[in-house]
Amino acid sequence: MAVEPGYITEKQAVLARLRRVEGQVRGLQRLVDEEQYCIDILTQLSAATKALEGVALLLLDQHLEHCLTHPTDPAEAQQKLNEASAAIRRLVRS
Repeated sequence: MAVEPGYITEKQAVLARLRRVEGQVRGLQRLVDEEQYCIDILTQLSAATKALEGVALLLLDQHLEHCLTHPTDPAEAQQKLNEASAAIRRLVRS
């Protein structure tokens, strides 16, 4: 039996946020295609970036809440902690 992902209770919220980001990216493509002002494009790009960061933080919160509080053994707990730490490092660098 497959283990449910930690975000399963927030799946619809995650999907809604990703769809919103998808719309923002399509809007960015349209702005570039229409040769709009650079600052307007950068402003929208910043909004899309923040929206993606919001999804990442939601997923990270769910991972920490679900996977780190329900490990089956100490080795699994350490593995999940290492995964979370690596994900945080990637988020901070981006």
